[in-house]
Amino acid sequence: MKKPSNFNQLVDLVHEAVYEVDELRACLEHDDDEAATYTPYLDSLDTMLRELHESMVSGKYAGVGQGGDLPFMDLFKKHERSIPFRELLRTINATHREGYEA
Repeated sequence: MKKPSNFNQLVDLVHEAVYEVDELRACLEHDDDEAATYTPYLDSLDTMLRELHESMVSGKYAGVGQGGDLPFMDLFKKHERSIPFRELLRTINATHREGYEA
C-alpha cells in the first residue's frame, strides 16, 4: 500500500482504519467462534485509532516524520497475523514515522 502524499489522505486512512474496526466488530456479532481471535486487541486498537483520528481533526496531532511509532504499534506487533487490515495500519505508521510519499 502506497503512503499518502498529504495530511488529508493520512486522515482518510486513519478514518478507514476506524471503519475497518467497526466492520470487524459487526462481523463478530454473528460469529462467536472468531471472536476469540480478535477480542484480545480489538477494543484497545479501536480506542487508539479513534484517539489518533480525533487528534488529527482537532489539530492536536504532532505531525508526520517524527521518527517514532504510533501508540498502537506495540499491540499491532503482538497481534499482527490476526489483524485483517494490517497493511493499512503499517502504512499509517510508516507515514507517521517517515513522512509523506513524495
